[in-house]
Amino acid sequence: MPLGFAGIAFTPSVRAEQVRLGSAPLHDSALLPERDGGRLLTAREAAFLEARDGMFQATVSETGWPYVQFRGGQPGFLRVIDPQTIGYADYRGNRQYISTGNLRTNPRVAIIAVDYAARKRLKLWGEVQISEDPKIVGLLATPDAPLAERAMLIRIAAFDWNCPQHIPLRRTDAEHGHEIARLQARIEAMEAQLAAAGIDPA
Repeated sequence: MPLGFAGIAFTPSVRAEQVRLGSAPLHDSALLPERDGGRLLTAREAAFLEARDGMFQATVSETGWPYVQFRGGQPGFLRVIDPQTIGYADYRGNRQYISTGNLRTNPRVAIIAVDYAARKRLKLWGEVQISEDPKIVGLLATPDAPLAERAMLIRIAAFDWNCPQHIPLRRTDAEHGHEIARLQARIEAMEAQLAAAGIDPA
């Protein structure tokens, strides 16, 4: 874990719990100056984020309650603007505006992006600037999507690649649908051959 992320995550209460449960020595090195990093996105993080078709986004209300929302779209809906800024276009949904309302009073956000097929996970913290400037919204909107209402610009505070140990292996139709279709066609052809030979394929 880089210092940028540990410096935010390892609050005094977290460190106290690590001490109480005996894990503090495992994480001491994350707070050393030589572990500095985890604040500027590299080509690796950029490629990972822009390939995702969804992410989990957490905000906090003015009453202190967290709210987690899944944000999805075609790969590329999440854009890396520069090494410290990512953004996406916000489209009209159920019009509850819970995340948007939370971000108006507390711009801090936590994001988890997952590649289930490769079992990789990237965690990010940042602060959101909401823009309704048509030019900015247009730059982040995807061509085949409905009209976006606003743009969410996220200034990255820290990020960290997470342990893949408990990430379930899942694959999407886009990733393996063609292979499934090929196998299905082959099965149907074999069943037709069996039926033609008078053999019940069931």
